[in-house]
Amino acid sequence: MWDLDFFLIATIESLHQITIGELVFLSEQELVDCVRGDSEACHGGFVENAFEFIANKGGITSEAYYPYKGKDRSCNVKKETHGVARNIGYEKVPSNNSEKALLKAVANQPVSVYIDAGAPAYKFYSSGIFNARNCGTHLDHAATVVGYGKLHDGTKYWLVKNSWSTAWGEKGYIRMKRDIHSKKGLCGIASNASYPIA
Repeated sequence: MWDLDFFLIATIESLHQITIGELVFLSEQELVDCVRGDSEACHGGFVENAFEFIANKGGITSEAYYPYKGKDRSCNVKKETHGVARNIGYEKVPSNNSEKALLKAVANQPVSVYIDAGAPAYKFYSSGIFNARNCGTHLDHAATVVGYGKLHDGTKYWLVKNSWSTAWGEKGYIRMKRDIHSKKGLCGIASNASYPIA
């Protein structure tokens, strides 16, 4: 579930940079310690719980004040009261009109998504446009869509940041084929997406 924390925080840090003009590193550990998600985290429950936690609290604490420890601990109430990124809400990207709604959201800021990362072709991706035919829609992994593009031959793609280190893929990123004529998108990328709002 911790990859969800990192991608959720990445979208909030990006929004803070876009709206305030200041890049602040925010606390993943606060979410690990203080947000209790449901057992269906990969189906959106955790992200919604985390966004609601941040909204109800009025913000999220900085990484410097509530540093990452790499393990689940008790919520530190004293530390979690020092919100840096404030007044954060969230929006779900409508999943009923294919990748168009996701494109509209990504045009403004990075978006947290769930994808099916179970296919060996995804796990061992190294470069190029990913277009695995055996990629399903069993959403088992969180990632962040940070952009999109188009090659000279007209092939459209999503630029997706992964959590498996910079040794994976294209320095930690994957270019996934876009506009595949499926409502859910490749690997379900358009099925369950959300982003923070200020």
